[in-house]
Amino acid sequence: MLVLAAAIPFLFLHEKYQPDLSVGVSSTTVDLRLSDAAALAIVVAALVAGLRSGFGRLQAGRGLWIISAFLLVWIAFETLRPASVDDDLFADHLVSAFKLGEYALLALAVPLLVRRLDDLAILLGALVLWGAIASAVALAQFFGLDVFDAWRAGWRQPSFLGHHDFAALSAVATSFAAAGIVADRRRMPAASLFSLALAAGVLGLVIAGSVTAAAGLALGAFVLALAARGRFHPSGRRLLALTAVVLVVAGGVAAVRGDSLADFMRFLGVRGNEPPQGVESYSQRTVLAYIGLRIFADHPVLGVGWQRSDRPDVFDPYLADAHKRFPDVVALAFPSAEHPWGVQNLYIQMLADAGLIGLALLIAVGAAGLILAWRTARYASTPWAIGAGLVPLCGLLTLAGVWASLGIVAGIPLQATLSLLLGLGAAGAATVEDETSG
Repeated sequence: MLVLAAAIPFLFLHEKYQPDLSVGVSSTTVDLRLSDAAALAIVVAALVAGLRSGFGRLQAGRGLWIISAFLLVWIAFETLRPASVDDDLFADHLVSAFKLGEYALLALAVPLLVRRLDDLAILLGALVLWGAIASAVALAQFFGLDVFDAWRAGWRQPSFLGHHDFAALSAVATSFAAAGIVADRRRMPAASLFSLALAAGVLGLVIAGSVTAAAGLALGAFVLALAARGRFHPSGRRLLALTAVVLVVAGGVAAVRGDSLADFMRFLGVRGNEPPQGVESYSQRTVLAYIGLRIFADHPVLGVGWQRSDRPDVFDPYLADAHKRFPDVVALAFPSAEHPWGVQNLYIQMLADAGLIGLALLIAVGAAGLILAWRTARYASTPWAIGAGLVPLCGLLTLAGVWASLGIVAGIPLQATLSLLLGLGAAGAATVEDETSG
């Protein structure tokens, strides 16, 4: 278990700040980083734990593992189909698919390593503490400290992760605090970190400035309240406190992203009619989403192949229509050979790259994880219900929002967060079976 906790700082650190080893494979280069070593160490530790204590704890999550296996097989098919193999970037896309599978193994590792309540407390504590450090760095960046590629003072900041990955890590701390609010926080794992998790999580989400993360948190908090209602009977004051957390995050993100949101309102014609002067975040995302949906409409079942939606030969046929559809968007916002941009929305990119089957499998994986977390929240003993039930329940839905602002990028902290939360739900479900049979 200590291996998993010790690996957290390496999994949640942007690749540019890690030493790497470049290995030539065929016509491409594979960069091996500390995060890869950390992921491998976790998988090996889980394998050792399984050999010593048995692999029975994986049984409770078999539905999740089966669906995940189907998704990985489908991604392998999309990567190896003729259109993908003939692509000039086939080798890079193949490495990306392998990286996705590598980080997916983290979900399997968690139930094998998190067997006792102390294990659960150590993992959650490590995530909260590292998230607090990330938030402290981001706060310093916000007030002008120029480290880790900080943005301009007073703007959203990346900490040492990048905006989306920072939002994902902060989502764990916020979900930890939210679970403590609606449940009995005195009996939650690592209860002494509640206040730190609340401050660091909320601050992190605000400074990361992800609007979709704030939306995901609102959905996660709502489902969290529903799950806690029948088990913990949260009072009106607790529900009001949970609502306050959501509103503070939403208001803070709106303040940090005020300029971008104002630009989007002008793009929609809601306020002002000033012509755009540069690339505006949300208007560009709208354009990219439109192109992604057009690609999907012409390839609805299979898509165009793994990560091929950002290839010029794929998106070029739709550029003319996109320019006509969005005449007020600056040319630089549209994809080109020099700036492919990508779809920048996981769900739409899955439709474009892997078709309806790919998106359906992706959603099924998330749904399976939520079901495991819900079951844990309802039936596990109180500490497990909070830490392995309510926390992943809220966290997974918040991450679902974060992914709406990012396309398919494998082997990043955001994917590590997703795998760890899915694994926590499976660990909680395994504990339910152990407690029931015991």
